[in-house]
Amino acid sequence: MDKLHLDQHISRQFNDDLEAIKSEMLEMGGVVEKQLREAVTALEEADSELAEHVLRVEDDVDQMERNIDESCATLIARRQPAATDLRMVLVVIKCIRDLERIGDEAQKIAKMAIKLSVDEVPRGYVEIRHIADDVCSMLNDALDAFMRFDEAAALTTMGRDRRVDQDYSSALRELITYMMEDPRNISRALNIAWVLRSLERIGDHAKNICEHVVYLVKGKDIRHGHLDKIKP
Repeated sequence: MDKLHLDQHISRQFNDDLEAIKSEMLEMGGVVEKQLREAVTALEEADSELAEHVLRVEDDVDQMERNIDESCATLIARRQPAATDLRMVLVVIKCIRDLERIGDEAQKIAKMAIKLSVDEVPRGYVEIRHIADDVCSMLNDALDAFMRFDEAAALTTMGRDRRVDQDYSSALRELITYMMEDPRNISRALNIAWVLRSLERIGDHAKNICEHVVYLVKGKDIRHGHLDKIKP
């Protein structure tokens, strides 16, 4: 059951408009999540054709962001939402920004997949798979928390970003050791490092979406680690 109920209005169209922007954002989230998973698969399987598909999808993601942005602007201008309704519109605007940036990072991974598809598999792919699984799961759970207006789930998902950061640092240390063992490995290891960096940033954006969910439900801004603002 939803833990937040949007204000009900005399105008059914207003309610429909609010539900529409929520649905459009979740649809965009689903496209971005699939884009991310396919980018990682393209890298692991040296599938340049799949990577090219991911690059083409990015244009669709950008268009979805523009469309939702326009829908939100129109709703604000026509309906002048207040209270919870306004928070919903603002949160959708913030979330699509993070989703678009996740798409950008997936695009970077796809480009690296094409670059590495002609190379032998270097160290670092195990770390990529591990971190990719974590951030994909974080993104899925962040979107689910938004769909259900579940601030508790959002807070739990946020906490997993620390583990992603730790795994990222550990993977970088291993890559540095790999490069020191043989300077010929430097170029390939740096490419893997860029992929890991993109995944770490995706984890940050998933965390941002969770913060937006808490703001939507509680009306509290918990960015910059201000979790003490949430009262039990």
